[in-house]
Amino acid sequence: MLNISILSFAVTLHISLVSTETIPDQEAGPWVVYEGQKGPGFGHHIVFVTGDDEYRSEEGMPMLAKILAFRHGFKCTVLFAINTDDQTIQPDYPYNIPGLEQLAFADLMILFIRFRELPDDQMKHIMAYVQSGKPLIGLRTATHSFFYRNNLSSPYAKYSHDSSCPEGGFGQLVLGDTWISHHGDHGSESTRGVINQSHKNHPVLQGVRDIWGPSDVYTIQHLPDDATVLVWGQVIQGMQATDSPVKGIKNNPMMPLAWTKHYLTDSGVSARVMVCTMGASIDLQNEGLRRLLVNSCYWGLTLEKQISPESNVDYVGRYQPTNFGFDGYTPGIKPDQLQWPSPTTD
Repeated sequence: MLNISILSFAVTLHISLVSTETIPDQEAGPWVVYEGQKGPGFGHHIVFVTGDDEYRSEEGMPMLAKILAFRHGFKCTVLFAINTDDQTIQPDYPYNIPGLEQLAFADLMILFIRFRELPDDQMKHIMAYVQSGKPLIGLRTATHSFFYRNNLSSPYAKYSHDSSCPEGGFGQLVLGDTWISHHGDHGSESTRGVINQSHKNHPVLQGVRDIWGPSDVYTIQHLPDDATVLVWGQVIQGMQATDSPVKGIKNNPMMPLAWTKHYLTDSGVSARVMVCTMGASIDLQNEGLRRLLVNSCYWGLTLEKQISPESNVDYVGRYQPTNFGFDGYTPGIKPDQLQWPSPTTD
């Protein structure tokens, strides 16, 4: 009896030590965690990886994370580009996104970064997640997530968006296409999402209508045969939702705006991927786009039967996004100021 007790204690101690060593403290660090309490997403963990210097992912992704957590039950962790000196969010600093080790415990990754050159000990967590076969959502500039300038000997340099990667880098290899050009005139021609009627019953499109955003349509040329275009991007001749479509070649044909595909990992696992080339913080003021992205999380996690076309995608708290543009982020913000609830919560 004594031997059994000793063995039981030893096993318990071993499990405790392993757990302490392998599970990071998800509450401590320059990131934010929103804990879902109830809903169809309860028990599933979504990790948002942000870091773009133009479209304010550091604003839009926490807003979307709060919707997913407090209205749908998901646990959501949001990671940021962090200034190493003062631990504030600095989107134009491409070399540091702390907390990426939490991807090992994620069920879904939402990637919204641009031209990052992360150190290998951070990048390895992103690529380990991609190779795990778990689902991935890429937004806007995720098509050109990485740009290696100083670390060309890195084993991850092949994912760079530049001429040294003829296969199109991470965007084309994983998401379906890379950055090519602005198809609409940047800053003067906005985007209307036109649902592909051939796939109008797709789970991602349930309840989705009236998609519009101020960011412009991207050029898309390399989608693989297995990609399913759910939404086309119609170029609008102004910056208001009521403006008319541009006439001529820009909309004939229209560019893919949102698509699903499967990424085949090195071990042969097929991972669900959803990509949308909208997603700027001001785009996300549009309810149709928010619903598209919330539905995409359910689809990625094979929770299609849990999608409701009437589910709540309203903001949680105040949301006043900044217009897109370089050098337009709000300096001096630390992640804990974005925690919900907080002393400044409305």
